[in-house]
Amino acid sequence: MLGSSHGQLAKALLPKVVGTTTMKAGSMRDFLEGYVMRAAFSPWLLVLALIVSLGSASLVYGEAFRVLGQGNSGTAQGDAFAAQADDPSAIFYNPAGITQLEGIQLSASVLFIAGHYDYESPDGEKFKGNLNGSIATPPPTNLYLTAKLDKLGNKLGTKLMDNIALGVGINSPFGLVINWPNNVPFSAVTTFAQLPLIDVKPTLAFKANEYLSVGAGLDIYTFISFLGGGEVRTRSFFPPNSNAAINGKDTAVGFNIGFLLTPWRTEADLGEKPRLNLAFVYRSAATLHLTGDFLIDGQKAARANFDLKLPQIFTWGAALWPIRDRTNEWKFETDLDYVDWSTFKDLDIRLSNGITIPQPRNWKNIVTIKVGTEYKWLEIPSLPDWELAVRAGYIRANTPVPELTFDPRIPNADFNGASFGIGVLCKGNAMFLGLFVCGNGVIKAIGLDLIYKNQLYDSRRINNNIDPTVNGKYKTELQAGGIGVRINF
Repeated sequence: MLGSSHGQLAKALLPKVVGTTTMKAGSMRDFLEGYVMRAAFSPWLLVLALIVSLGSASLVYGEAFRVLGQGNSGTAQGDAFAAQADDPSAIFYNPAGITQLEGIQLSASVLFIAGHYDYESPDGEKFKGNLNGSIATPPPTNLYLTAKLDKLGNKLGTKLMDNIALGVGINSPFGLVINWPNNVPFSAVTTFAQLPLIDVKPTLAFKANEYLSVGAGLDIYTFISFLGGGEVRTRSFFPPNSNAAINGKDTAVGFNIGFLLTPWRTEADLGEKPRLNLAFVYRSAATLHLTGDFLIDGQKAARANFDLKLPQIFTWGAALWPIRDRTNEWKFETDLDYVDWSTFKDLDIRLSNGITIPQPRNWKNIVTIKVGTEYKWLEIPSLPDWELAVRAGYIRANTPVPELTFDPRIPNADFNGASFGIGVLCKGNAMFLGLFVCGNGVIKAIGLDLIYKNQLYDSRRINNNIDPTVNGKYKTELQAGGIGVRINF
């Protein structure tokens, strides 16, 4: 139920724009100037600031709008994979790791996210938000392709390419989707938000010697039309039946660099595989200069642009294999992410008539702790030419979103995350799903992975927000199931 002052605001603003096909320049300026004047003492006047909290409505499983879970094995291990980095998702977790992959390898996975967001107002009214359906759309997905160039070097008669690997990946490391009912008290702030952002990652890696590999790549953040309409979308609602909306899109470029140090390996007769890996990965910040339209009931009222700042991230990791022989492998890893959200100080909205609406964010830096383990059976007597892996992981993170600038687009809170997975890899004469031989010459192995993760968010009570209509109790309950495939050529 809307408060009286909030309802009066809607009545004051909407008659100027609702029911008109076009808006005159003078009335538009009167509308906007009135908005800015009221905003000085009415912080809930966010009709034009619909996008202000893109960082606040996380899909699931991450702090703010950073999506954790970008690969088959890594996701099941609580994202503790930067030091293992031994499948094609190393393009994301640690680009230096692709030097460990032989031949050409491909992997892809998708996470199907379900759950809901609960809100209880200070008056005790309860409301439930969802993912705009039974699952998040579009779901987080990833696709990675790697190639070691030693065979090409052999054909060309040179060894210069023996220690070089190339890769390209497409994933969704940042994103959000959230849908609130129109009668929620903060409906003039938001009822829906979606950020279907993807990252294209061309990557190059070099193995300097038996101890050190280095990798680097670009992060090309952009939108594509078949994922969420190819743009940021967000809207709010004013009773009795009026909608305000903003959309926008852009492309931004960042970079990443990773190091993989292997001070301890198995004996030569066991393949000289890593027993201890140490990792460091840096992902640069990037800024999306989003440009789009401000709409009232589907009619364009103004052009709008705003900047979305993606954080720089520092990752340290260590992986230890207490067991690594011909028949079994057991790995334990812990990773630490330092996420620099402090650059997300505001999300000011600049309108085509010259008016700028300031929107403070003032997020804080956080540390995310990730722990994961994997146990592999490399030889199974009853299933020759098959490998089996079981995986588990844990994540602990605090929210970067302060109470003062908390926004229902990001009902983010501190969380504990648990994940589990199982993976099989068939090769040689094994039959994949009983359909065809896995090691058929062109294809050397095929893998299938199943993933489950549950993010346990703490309840969060907001009492001192700059927008009084946002105050109340929030609780997020989200979980995800995923499936992934891997093909080695």
